Amino acid sequence: MKSWISAIILCTLIYSFKEFQDYFEERPKFFPPPYSSTNNPTHLGYDLGRHLFYDPILSIDSSISCASCHQQSSAFSDNLRFSKGVNDNLTSRNSMPLFNLAWYPKMFWDGRAKTIEEQVLHPVRHSKEMGLNWLEAEKRISKSPFYKQKFKKAFGDAKIDSFLIAKSIAQFERALISANSKYDSVLRGQAYFTAKELAGFNHVNDQTKGNCLHCHTTDGNALGTTGKFSNNGLDTAMLHISFKDKGLGGNNNILSDYGKFKIPSLRNLLYTAPYMHDGRFNTLEEVLDFYSEGINQSITVDSKIANVLNGGQHLTNKEKQEIIAFLKTLSDDSFVKNKKFSNPFK
Repeated sequence: MKSWISAIILCTLIYSFKEFQDYFEERPKFFPPPYSSTNNPTHLGYDLGRHLFYDPILSIDSSISCASCHQQSSAFSDNLRFSKGVNDNLTSRNSMPLFNLAWYPKMFWDGRAKTIEEQVLHPVRHSKEMGLNWLEAEKRISKSPFYKQKFKKAFGDAKIDSFLIAKSIAQFERALISANSKYDSVLRGQAYFTAKELAGFNHVNDQTKGNCLHCHTTDGNALGTTGKFSNNGLDTAMLHISFKDKGLGGNNNILSDYGKFKIPSLRNLLYTAPYMHDGRFNTLEEVLDFYSEGINQSITVDSKIANVLNGGQHLTNKEKQEIIAFLKTLSDDSFVKNKKFSNPFK
């Protein structure tokens, strides 16, 4: 009898490990090591977090879920400039996409959360987003037979509180890995750029052309971002009091960080419009026009941005279109259609 029980336990562990592997199967060898975590996804924790992510139970009027502002079809971002929260409130910034989060040192445009778990805690209690205090959220989840069973399976007898809820949602978000674009196929030697795409790739990494490489990595570190913070010259601000949105500086109160925002990835740009922290640009053409001739002077503008005094590098229309052609190769269609990440209630 004991041998049978041991065999069953072993099979269960093997199955769970296989499921754990499955959730990370898209991570390519050319990604750098992710930031370490004590909360890596398990099959049951991931499944629980996926349900909570799509469930409006965590909003004060049960009308808004995490997925309301982070939609899979938009690479878990929002196609609205500012997302709509409870009572038709609008957020003050554009919703960031959610993918490859395990490789980011800080969360949000202003870096106010150091971990994915901490990031999860913010929108639930934010008055303009989900508007629910965490004590009430804990009561709702604890009273739900559906979730009581899922928490029991995932975390045993641990008390259901805000931190455990955040841990489960973070497991789901940590497993949202996007690494199956044409660009990835090229890196794997399974596809080739067209002449136009290759020209765009070269412009992106040419300091006299696109000059994108300082902030957006597209070589061996294929995340499409350094994960750092930068002022890219969106607005003129020659005094610290001139910043409408202080960004990172508003979070850490460091004057030299005023106007700096998290550098987003170049991945999945086809799905994540509008662009920038305030969603001011609707198209990639508008973004390229800005970097070509619309950069503004600012007291904290990134020193690695070339020709700020002249508004940018003044790319030709042909060069802009070539860069856009390359950027489109970073789109991962399988990610936005992956059923493992979709709404489990449908």
